[in-house]
Formats: sequence, C-alpha cells, structure tokens
Amino acid sequence: MPVTNATIRAVNELTARWAQAPDPAAADGTVFSAAGVWPLLAFLADGADGPARTELADAIGRPAGGAAGAARELLGAMSAMRGLDSALGLWTKRTLQLRERWEAGLPAEAHGVLTGDRAADRAALDAWAAKRTGGLIGEMPVAPEADTEMVLASALAMRTNWLRRFRDFPMTPETGPWNDRVLIGLHRQSELLDRVGVADTPEGHVTELRVLGDNAIDVHLLLGEEGMTRGQVLRAGVDVLARRLPVMSGPQLPYGEVGPGLRVVRKRSERPLPPTLDVTTAAFDLRAHHDLLALHRVFGLTTASDVGRGHFPGISGFPLAVGSARQSTTAQFGEVGFRAAAVTAFGFPAGGVPHLRWVTTSIRATFDRPFGFLALHRHTRLVLAAGWVTDPEPYREDEENY
Repeated sequence: MPVTNATIRAVNELTARWAQAPDPAAADGTVFSAAGVWPLLAFLADGADGPARTELADAIGRPAGGAAGAARELLGAMSAMRGLDSALGLWTKRTLQLRERWEAGLPAEAHGVLTGDRAADRAALDAWAAKRTGGLIGEMPVAPEADTEMVLASALAMRTNWLRRFRDFPMTPETGPWNDRVLIGLHRQSELLDRVGVADTPEGHVTELRVLGDNAIDVHLLLGEEGMTRGQVLRAGVDVLARRLPVMSGPQLPYGEVGPGLRVVRKRSERPLPPTLDVTTAAFDLRAHHDLLALHRVFGLTTASDVGRGHFPGISGFPLAVGSARQSTTAQFGEVGFRAAAVTAFGFPAGGVPHLRWVTTSIRATFDRPFGFLALHRHTRLVLAAGWVTDPEPYREDEENY
C-alpha cells in the first residue's frame, strides 16, 4: 500500500519540530532524519499505555491505535523507493516474552537475540548498522548494557546522482562567516528557471533551490535572510512542501535582488540566448549524533523514559521503559550527487570583450553562508533527511570526487 498523505505530513511535521527545538548538540552544522525515528515511535505508541501512549501519539501526530499500521505503511513505501535502503531491527533477551500481536506487526526478518555477552552483542549490532547503511555508519548509536532487555532500531541509507552535475572550483566568499576560507565550490548552469523560487514566510524570505537526482531522491537547498534561525529556515522548507507558503518561481521573478542570495540580471551576449539559472553553492560532509532523550518532549518520550515503572504492556508483560534513544547520521553533497544515512536505536532496560548585440536574463543563486537542506522523495514529498550547513568542505588541490 502506498504511504498516505497523513503519514507523510506527520513525518514532515516531526522534521520541522525537531529543527526548531533547542539542541545544544546541534549548535553548529547538523543532519538528522525524522523518517528514521517516526516508525519506531509509532510502534512504541501502539504498545504503550497511560500518559506514555498519549505523549507518543502526540509526537507522531497519529492515533496510537493505528500507529503500527502507519509505521508498516511507511516502511513499506520507503523500501520501494529507488536509491533508498531501509530496515528495522529488533533484538531481545531470550527470556523476554513479546506480545504476539505486537511482534507480528514487525517485519519477519527483524527479530534477533541479545545473548547477554555485551561485547558480542555490540559487535552484532554494529555489524547490522554497517551492513544496512552500506558502511556509511559503522556503529549502532546505543550500546547494550547488562540490564538491556530489548533494542529497537531503524536504518536508512540513500544515494542519488544529479541529473545535471556540478563543476567544482575553489570558492572564496567575499562576505559572511566563510569569507576567510577557500571552500569546495560547486557551480552549474541550466535553462530550468523553475528550479529556484522565493518563499514568503512570517520570519522573512527563504530562497529554495531544487537539485534533482536521477532516482527521484532530490535535495532542496534553503537560504534564509540573514538572522533567520535553522528552525525557521527548515520549517519554511517543510511548509513549502506542504504548499502552506506562497512561492514565487524563477520565471516570475523581477529583476534585481529578489531573495536571499538570489539576483536576476540582464546581461549582453553576442548571440540570442535563452534565460539561464546560474547556481553556486558549497560542498558539505556532515556527521551528527543525537540524544533523543535530551529532546524528550519533541519525541513524546517524557513518561516513557521513566524507568521507575513499565510503560509498554502491549509489547511485553515484562515492565519496559526507554533507557536510551539515539541517532547517528551522515550526509554528503558533492559534484556528482548526494548520499546520506541514519541509524536510530532505542534501548529498553528493565522497568573577453566581444560585440554584444543581444540581451538575455540570468538568475544567479549563491549559497555562500550557512544554509539548510531537505533530502526528500520527489513524488511523495516525504522528507528523508534534513540538515544545516555551517562548516562546508575546504578546497584541496588533490580533491577527488566520491
């Protein structure tokens, strides 16, 4: 069954709330995947009771009673997306008896065993993370402890090549926080003016550039007005996807400074030329680690992380609580394409000067200061990863494409 619009909206809304939440660990550049967290929260909501069930349902934006079905729907849709590999894993101690109804809702191949040998269990979990992400993430973000009864995890790995590749060059921004650095700049030119647009938000204007991949996984670059926060810019990107914000597309833009990093100019040429879109941005390679319990209100884990009692009678008759919840993520944006991965895990303890006759139009989009991005599936508009770039890749003479 294809993923429903209600589920897509719920996942994307979690993306926006996560981006807006104060997170000291993400003060600089970061990357995160709400699509990696959401199905885990949904399965937990299905098995929870009391306040934990209510909080988890609020976090996923869906009723707890139908949460497991929505999680299966999402996982099934992601597994069918070209360029995206996804998996769900569950490991339990042999002595932990799961409710048959809850376990039956998980993929049949998902269930493994925690032996109690912490080194062996850690090695097995790390191997699963590495295999499921094609080596992009080599370790499970949570480590099994002596009292760990269960680990529930998800993995996502995405890869796409650009339909139109960039050319790399040494970029030296003239202003802003990167003006004293030499970066890997990326440039390309096309006649597709509708790939860029300007969104009007209550906090300011945001320039959106869509970079299309060859397998329907695209990356939208987002540059806000100076002073706009990461949360405001990424929230704007999600609202644009949901068509909640007005956007003026490239062909409609007037001449002049029309948006953040965006100019529309007339230029002379020696022959008639169509209008062009000139894009300059910076390559980036991000890695981040997130403690989801530090943002427990965002993920509905306030009550569920109270280890004084069990909160998941629908999962097991043995009392379980969320003892740890973490995500490791990575994202690389370069000349030929984009790749990213996320592993999310929950641990559950007990309890020249030619003659220019013609005039043409050029739209120049420049991303030369901190900007956001959304990696998404083009047809469903499901956001798979999001991030904020503050430390782009430095230029080296011996730089090679990945």
